[in-house]
Amino acid sequence: MKQSGRKSKRVVIKIGSSVFYSGKNLKIGNIFEIISGISALGQLYDTEVVVVSSGAIALGMNIMGLKARPGDLTTLQAAAALGQNELMDKYSEFFKKFKLKCAQILLTWDDFSNRRRYLNARNTLVKLLELGVVPIVNENDTVSTEEIKFGDNDKLSALVAGLVNADLLVILSDVEGLLDKDKRLVRVVSEINTQIKEMASPSGRKTSVGGMVTKIEAAKIAMDSGIRCVITNARTKAIILSVVREPEQNKAGTLFLPKKFLKARHHWIAFGTKPKGRIIVDKGAKTALLAKKSLLCVGILGVSGNFDAGEIISITGVDNHEFGRGKCVLSSKDLEKIKGCRYEKEIVHRDNIVIL
Repeated sequence: MKQSGRKSKRVVIKIGSSVFYSGKNLKIGNIFEIISGISALGQLYDTEVVVVSSGAIALGMNIMGLKARPGDLTTLQAAAALGQNELMDKYSEFFKKFKLKCAQILLTWDDFSNRRRYLNARNTLVKLLELGVVPIVNENDTVSTEEIKFGDNDKLSALVAGLVNADLLVILSDVEGLLDKDKRLVRVVSEINTQIKEMASPSGRKTSVGGMVTKIEAAKIAMDSGIRCVITNARTKAIILSVVREPEQNKAGTLFLPKKFLKARHHWIAFGTKPKGRIIVDKGAKTALLAKKSLLCVGILGVSGNFDAGEIISITGVDNHEFGRGKCVLSSKDLEKIKGCRYEKEIVHRDNIVIL
């Protein structure tokens, strides 16, 4: 029987390598508990779930007999190719126990940077959810190069949450959440400031990348996208049901409160693609942009990078601090010739600018 009063209709759950794999064996109990929670969400609250899962490279390393994460890209890709198959076999096996189906979705930065592929990825994920299938998303490590890698699945999970318009992002790890300098759990975060960043520390694990630093970065993307985010320990009993049912009342983990809601197109401009270059503007132009005006050529001081017309660029002030992103109507080559001059068209129209 469905229960009313649910808080989240669509949830993205990120499962870290440390949750899935110990370095020698699969953590069967953790996997069973998580999938049991996902099943209960559907039965009790009719909640749709997308899983973003690490673990392919770690599993591949085990098959190859490697103790430390490979330093070269080719070996990493080989490990991913071996591990991804086993990862999905295990997910399929466990989801079947709960009479659920799952599907594999592999993504790279190119799938976000290209607007058409971005929309295709979203449509595929939404259709799978409509069919009652649980998508299992991972970075396509078998083909990813440094130029198109996300770097970690924490960031990927936040981008996927924005892609499918999720209500909540849950990052499951082997830590309780964000801890302060006295090792006390920070329950609620409303803003990612210097103090919060200083609490994070990089991971020292040999089978994974990231750590609390990347989780904080992912939380910020979620917050700026209007999505609640919880970082919590996967080992906590019934944690998925607890977090999704009442994120604000849950005592386990750290809750990051959403700041604003971005439309799908603006979310793509802000987070869905890597900027191809940079435009430096003067104080007057920055003031105008912050007041939701378009960027005019006369306010441009400099151009950095090599980009084509229609690509997404970063916008910075004279202090080189990025405060916006937008879609530029001219290439870097053409813009370099006319920067600081008057031009008949807006260089970046206000409808194609996102203030960060």
